[in-house]
Amino acid sequence: MNALLQDGLARNYVAGSWQEGDGGGVIAVEDPGLEEHMADSAQAGEESLAQALEAARTSFDRGDLADMKPAARGRLMGRIAQEIRALADEGAELLCRESGKSLSAAHDEFSEAAEYFEYYGGVADKIEGKSIPLGPDYADYTVFEPYGVSAQIVPWNFPVSIAARSLAPSMAAGNSTVIKAPELDPIALAMLGQALERAEVPAGTVSILNGMGGDLGARLVASSEVDQIVFTGSVPTGQAILHAAADTVTPALMELGGKSAAVVFEDANLDAVISSLQSGIFYNAGQVCSAMARVLVHRSIYEDAVARAAEMANGLSVAHGLENPEHTPVVSALQLSRVEALTSTAQQDGARVAAGGARIDRKGYFMAPTILADVNPASRVAQEEIFGPVTCFTPFDTEAEAIAMANGTDFGLVAGIFTRDLARSHRVARKLRAGQVFVNEWFAGGISTPFGGVGKSGFGREKGLEALYNYVRTKNIAISLKV
Repeated sequence: MNALLQDGLARNYVAGSWQEGDGGGVIAVEDPGLEEHMADSAQAGEESLAQALEAARTSFDRGDLADMKPAARGRLMGRIAQEIRALADEGAELLCRESGKSLSAAHDEFSEAAEYFEYYGGVADKIEGKSIPLGPDYADYTVFEPYGVSAQIVPWNFPVSIAARSLAPSMAAGNSTVIKAPELDPIALAMLGQALERAEVPAGTVSILNGMGGDLGARLVASSEVDQIVFTGSVPTGQAILHAAADTVTPALMELGGKSAAVVFEDANLDAVISSLQSGIFYNAGQVCSAMARVLVHRSIYEDAVARAAEMANGLSVAHGLENPEHTPVVSALQLSRVEALTSTAQQDGARVAAGGARIDRKGYFMAPTILADVNPASRVAQEEIFGPVTCFTPFDTEAEAIAMANGTDFGLVAGIFTRDLARSHRVARKLRAGQVFVNEWFAGGISTPFGGVGKSGFGREKGLEALYNYVRTKNIAISLKV
C-alpha cells in the first residue's frame, strides 16, 4: 500500500502539512473499472481553506518565491520534477485505479507533470521586461510581477498533469497557489504534494485541498484573498466561476469544453486518419476536452472512412486500466449514464450507429467505442460535448461547406485537417475557429505549444511560453531625471 494510504485515507496538503478533513469528513473514492470502493480522501471545508489561503498570502508577502533569485526558483522546480519522477510508479497505479485510465496513460501523466516543472523551471530566470524610450529626461521600463495568490481548480480527466500545467508557471512567476482537487480522483494528485514536500518547497507556498466543487470550489473562487483564478472544466461551472469572479473583480483563466472537428479531404491518408481517431476519441475513454468529437469527411471517401473507423472501434481491447487495454472505463456511473443518454438521441435525429452505441455489459463503467455516421450537424450529439468515447461522422462536398460545419458550434478549442495539399492546409487552418489546429495528426504538439480556445471553449492560454504571461501582470515604472 502506498504510504499516502497507510490507513486508507488520503489527506490534504495544507500549508506544508498533511491534515484530515474538516470535522473528520471524507469523500469515498471508487475504482470505476471494478465499481468498488478504493479509498477515502479527507474532505476539506471552510476551516482548511481559510488556513490554506492565509498561509498562501503570508508566504507571498514574505517573498518565499517572488523574492527568491529566479535561477534558484528554477532549480527548486527542477527538484520538484525529480521528485515527481521518483514517485511516478506508485502514483500511476493509484491514478489508474481511481480514474479508470490505463496504467501506461497514468504513468505518462506523471512524466508530463515532471516535464512542466522542467520546462517552466528553465524560464523562471527569463521573465524580462523592457525599456521604453521617453527622451533624455526620463527612464521608463516595465517589470512583470506575480499576481499573488492563484486559485486553481483541477478537473478529473487529467488531474496530475493539468495541476502541474498550471502550478508550474504559477510558481515560476513567483505566485502562491491553492489547488482544489477533483473529488472523483484526488489521490494521485495528493502525491504531487509529496513531491513538493520532498523538494523542500517553502511551507504555505502551495496547498492541495480536496472537497466538493459546490462547496469548497465555490468558496475558493469567491474569496477576496484570491488574486487570480485558473479553471479547467465544463462550461456551466466556468460560467458560475466567472459570475463569482465578477463580484471580486478577479482575473480568470478559463479552459472549458470543446466539440472539435477534423476535416478529412479526399486526398487524406486514411491510415493517418484512423490512427489519429483511435487516440483522438478513445484515449482516456474520450474524456478529453480536445477530443476528435466530430469527423467531417469528403463524400468521395466517406463510406470507406466510416467502415474503417467502425472496424477499428470494434477491434479495440477492453479491460481494467491495470491491464493496459486500448479502451478503458469512464470515470463514474453518472458519467456513463450521461454519455449513453446523449448518444441515444443520435438515432432519434437520424444518425446511423456504425459501431457501439451503448454501454458494455460487463463489470465497470464501460461505454462501447462508438462511431455515429450520417450525423446531422445541427443535432444534439453534434453540438453538445459528450465527453466520452463517441464521435460523429458527417459527409461534406466542398471546402467551404466543411469549414462552415467545423465552425458551426459554440465551441472553438481545437480543430484538425487531413490533406496532402500543403496550400490547402494553410488556407483552411486560418479559417477554422479554434485555438489550435492539428494537420495530419491529432494531438500534434506538446507542452511547449500554446493551448486554449475561443467562444465557449474559454480564453487565455495554457502551455508554452505564452502561458507564463497569464501568471504575471505588467507594471510600468516611469522616472523623471529632471532633479
